[in-house]
Amino acid sequence: MNLQDWLPPYEMEAAEKTARLVAELNVLNRHHWDRCRPYQNVVKSLFGGIHEIDSLARMPWLPVSLFKTVELSSVPAEQVVKVMASSGTSGMTPSRIVLDAETATVQARTLVSIVKEFLPERRPMLVIDERGSVDGRSGFNARAAAILGFAKFGADHTYLLDDDLQPRWDVLAGFLDRYGDQPIFVFGFTWLVWERFVNAASKAGRRFDFPESTVMIHGGGWKKLQQQAVSNELFKNSLADQFGIKHVYDYYGMIEQVGSIYMECAQGVLHAPSYADIIVRSPETLDVLPANTPGLIQTFSVLPQSYPGHSLLTEDMGAWLGEDDCPCGRKGKYFHVRGRLPKAELRGCSDVIALRA
Repeated sequence: MNLQDWLPPYEMEAAEKTARLVAELNVLNRHHWDRCRPYQNVVKSLFGGIHEIDSLARMPWLPVSLFKTVELSSVPAEQVVKVMASSGTSGMTPSRIVLDAETATVQARTLVSIVKEFLPERRPMLVIDERGSVDGRSGFNARAAAILGFAKFGADHTYLLDDDLQPRWDVLAGFLDRYGDQPIFVFGFTWLVWERFVNAASKAGRRFDFPESTVMIHGGGWKKLQQQAVSNELFKNSLADQFGIKHVYDYYGMIEQVGSIYMECAQGVLHAPSYADIIVRSPETLDVLPANTPGLIQTFSVLPQSYPGHSLLTEDMGAWLGEDDCPCGRKGKYFHVRGRLPKAELRGCSDVIALRA
């Protein structure tokens, strides 16, 4: 894949983007069919084999949960340079993703191309996490991958939390003493930001004033917050009230498609970049759904070369809202994510998959 052919990430209009995605995904279908036996077996079972496909709706897909139970690799073992694991919260088995050097490099570069649209320069960086998440003590998982990926936009990386995930307010005070008069970058996982930053400061009766130009990027963990009735609006308002942080951007992404993240714009919607896209399917029938109709999100990415992660049916519910006409000016499909598919519905979806097999 030549990344330059797909840049900038938000300027390609729908007709050209879809045609290019379909062509590249057909190449990846064949690539993984020839090199990954488990992928070949699933595509044979669910879709009757490999065919030239003329639309995203007809692209074969893998259920994202398959990465938790099957090793899916399209490269020889000696070419694997890194194995990433999902965080595996709540006792869940983590996904395992194998990367060769080419895939790892392209994923890192595409992440940079997207984030530069929201954070064009390096800034002093506050990480709402503990240093052990990236130094090997916690293993190389989704948290480590995200922190290291976004760290390229930071300088003097300062970790707020100690080894027990408790905030170090003296460290934050020192950080703001050094950088309180210049733009700052804050990064963290959504549930850690809420529990160990927003809630913890409120309970301790602490307030801190960040510069007006501060940008926060966060992602992951919305399921826990939704269970506590914490909305995106409440999340943002609390950061503004307690810390003066008003430029807050969520992102949607997964370890199975690192690099192809979907950033939230100032309009509060998530955007698909040029080299990735989504469609939405009915959880009961798997039919493709029109705009503004909630269903299961299927994600596409042209990045995965070392493993068949280019077309995945997720367990996330959402709805796409429009394409190429967001008031923020970015091209591409934009959408909302509305949580995880309930277990009862997931069983129904599995039944459909089984029937197709």
